[in-house]
Amino acid sequence: MSVVASVVNPKIHLNLGDPSITWIHRAGIAGLWMTLNQLEKLYPIPAERPGNLTWLLTPRSISLEWKGQDFVVLDWLLKQSFQINEEGLISLTGLNTHSINIETQINIHLGITGTFLQHNQVFKFDGGKSWSLIVDGIEIDVEYKKAVSYAHQHFAKQLCDKQGQLFGQSIGVAGWLYPGSVVRHVAFTTKTKFEEKPQLAFALLYAPVACHYYVLRSHIKLENTQYALVIPEVVDLEIYAQEYWNLGNLDYKYFHVSSLGDAALRFLTCETIIELATPNQVKRCQVMLFGTVIWSKQQKTRIEIAVVEATEIIDFIYKLSRICFPEGQFIKYKNKNLIISDVFTGRIADNLVKGFPWWANLYTIFQNKSLLKLITNDGVYKMIQNSEWNLESQKLFIKACHEALKKIYAKIYGRTNEGQYAQIERENTRILSQLGRCTNAENFRKFIAEFWGRAGQLSILEKHWEELLPLTSGIMDWKVARDLTFIALASYPKSNMVEKQILEISDSNSE
Repeated sequence: MSVVASVVNPKIHLNLGDPSITWIHRAGIAGLWMTLNQLEKLYPIPAERPGNLTWLLTPRSISLEWKGQDFVVLDWLLKQSFQINEEGLISLTGLNTHSINIETQINIHLGITGTFLQHNQVFKFDGGKSWSLIVDGIEIDVEYKKAVSYAHQHFAKQLCDKQGQLFGQSIGVAGWLYPGSVVRHVAFTTKTKFEEKPQLAFALLYAPVACHYYVLRSHIKLENTQYALVIPEVVDLEIYAQEYWNLGNLDYKYFHVSSLGDAALRFLTCETIIELATPNQVKRCQVMLFGTVIWSKQQKTRIEIAVVEATEIIDFIYKLSRICFPEGQFIKYKNKNLIISDVFTGRIADNLVKGFPWWANLYTIFQNKSLLKLITNDGVYKMIQNSEWNLESQKLFIKACHEALKKIYAKIYGRTNEGQYAQIERENTRILSQLGRCTNAENFRKFIAEFWGRAGQLSILEKHWEELLPLTSGIMDWKVARDLTFIALASYPKSNMVEKQILEISDSNSE
């Protein structure tokens, strides 16, 4: 904890317990706490700062006091806090950017300009720059806009009146300062604009320091890059600052995810975040997804927002999915190498944060041929074998489907003459096509009866027909059985080997 002198009658006082503040305000308070902590190292004596600026930092609050004109002090503080390095990247003093590698610096720069500072009015730049990174032995050229200035550096003018004193009344807050705070109707701007007390607007300026940024890129629309803004739940300023600083230099692939849930769980399950968590506290975050909409293609808009918490079981299944499926894939697009995160992991993460089973609604992926090629059978099989199931009948159902496939394939091989090609893929396509046409319980019952009937005698079905009856008859939601059939088809094992890493996760969660 950092304490600089004793602060009496502070000009600005911010407290996490203030009932009028939101997640992003608390992130801003955390960002300010981190910044002041770093500035103390650069300017340890108050006399070195304008107005003998002093502050008091506690785990729950911040107090600032100074003498003289407010504008002079605040302008100095903001310019010290928000800088630009020689590479044209946004440099945040609170992050101790001198110790951060170039990959992380570029990601923060792209994340901020893709969420908070999108408009040219609040972010001035001088052309673009390309930086070559080597990721897993592959060269990737990352392009970004070289910063000249940005709104945070000059916001003291909006906080103070013509006499240079801090405003006593609320001031207008734009969307770049608080994403989503836009004027609701141009004809009623004064009535619908977002306003804040100057002290809270000051805190919002520092939210980009404490937030985290993730890149989303679709397998289908490679040119459409989205960004996820993760806002942490800050309950202790000192602990959160240490959590962030302990993240250190992360791998460039770490910042690439494939869904909103993937971004949230990537942050919440990071080992350094877990290690410093308050005992018995469930880790949570708020995540915003920014993307283009039809009526505003020039600028990315906040299109989705959610509050996510990571329980022990969510932590286990999400980590398991990251082991079972590729961490990041490289795709060539317009003569450039791009990193694409695994779509399967993203869908699993979204299911987990919504409270669904990890395998729910995955049939939409299996029906997309371009996405299906990206999924490995072994990965799905390992998920099935190592996940916890709400009902044992669900796992038995998948085993019955695997047994049916084994017998159907054996019959095809038995009918194939020497020198001919066994039409396994054609059979798979036929099964998937029939399953995809199941739109109600009756259709599915007919499908599963024919599917298992063509296989012949199934030992699992004979032994466990009573447990499987609710799934096959429609007594249980038929869509559940359809989803299970899809993942059974996608997971038919090429290998029964289970990686050592999965066993290690199981062991660590049982300790």
